[in-house]
Amino acid sequence: MAHRRVTRVGVLAAALALTTLAAAPAAYASSHDHGRKDTFAVIGDIPYGAAEIASFPQDIAQINADRKVSLVVHLGDIKNGSSECTDAYFSMIRKDFDQFHDPLVYTIGDNEWTDCHRPNNGAYNPLERLDAVGSTFFDQPGLTLGRRQLRVSSDAAAGFPENVSWTRDHVAFTSVHIVGSNNGLEPWTGNAAPTPEQSAEVLGRTADTIGKIRATFARARAHDDRAVVLMTQADMFDPTVPDRQFADYFAFQPIVAAIAQESAAYGRPVYLFNGDSHIYNSDHPLGTGSEWLDFYHVGQVAPNLTRVTVNGSDNAKDYLRVTITKNRAEPLSWVRVPFTA
Repeated sequence: MAHRRVTRVGVLAAALALTTLAAAPAAYASSHDHGRKDTFAVIGDIPYGAAEIASFPQDIAQINADRKVSLVVHLGDIKNGSSECTDAYFSMIRKDFDQFHDPLVYTIGDNEWTDCHRPNNGAYNPLERLDAVGSTFFDQPGLTLGRRQLRVSSDAAAGFPENVSWTRDHVAFTSVHIVGSNNGLEPWTGNAAPTPEQSAEVLGRTADTIGKIRATFARARAHDDRAVVLMTQADMFDPTVPDRQFADYFAFQPIVAAIAQESAAYGRPVYLFNGDSHIYNSDHPLGTGSEWLDFYHVGQVAPNLTRVTVNGSDNAKDYLRVTITKNRAEPLSWVRVPFTA
């Protein structure tokens, strides 16, 4: 998997074009545990620091003991932003992940590769660390992590095994690789601007991500699914940032435009789960009158998009238990379950 991102280069025009072009439906995995309610757990930005690293196995055991849960999603950031991005650390977290009894879908966060150029992270080349994350956590493309693996539709053939899709109880899911730090375009240490290799990685990944999102909506329409669920690390609508500047967010723009367009055209409930900003939040970032429409220069309103941020970092005190309901108007419901460790 060496340098897989550097060799898959697009151009900005191609990435932006994907905001207006529809993708063809792809093959998706479907699962339903008969006799068991479809409920999944969502976590992110965990474990951060020594205390959370020590308690993480107990957190996993608690989720395993939750008989309502049949799948787990980790929204990225498996370490804090000021610790080293070592192979040993990645291997330790992989061993923890292997203790989940249910299928585990993991999407990559910025702390485990994008930000590893920082001196206190080990001054790594982020692209080399991305390859390390890929070989550690995506060694079986098309299968989730966890002891009871689920087959998913993976973009491994295109070089992006972390971009996956599946269905549960007539709800279409996709987990896509969108990270903080301006989706990976924040300049690395010692540089005033992104390197050519850095830009190439972001453009290629953005193009595949938008294609995966569009394919998920296409499948949902074709199969008359009740809802679409998007999972990612980056908080593209972080309400906690004061005086935000478009220059720090512009790499998200084509993705936001695609989500707005597809959600509006779909017309049914759409949910976006993300981590990154560490504070639980539920809102409608693309609804009528939202400041984010102007911020991202998006003209398409999508009031049917509900965004949910999970708690994380030193606030990772609970997991989100999400249940697929029989209510077509509100296909998902969720509660926060405190960790007891």
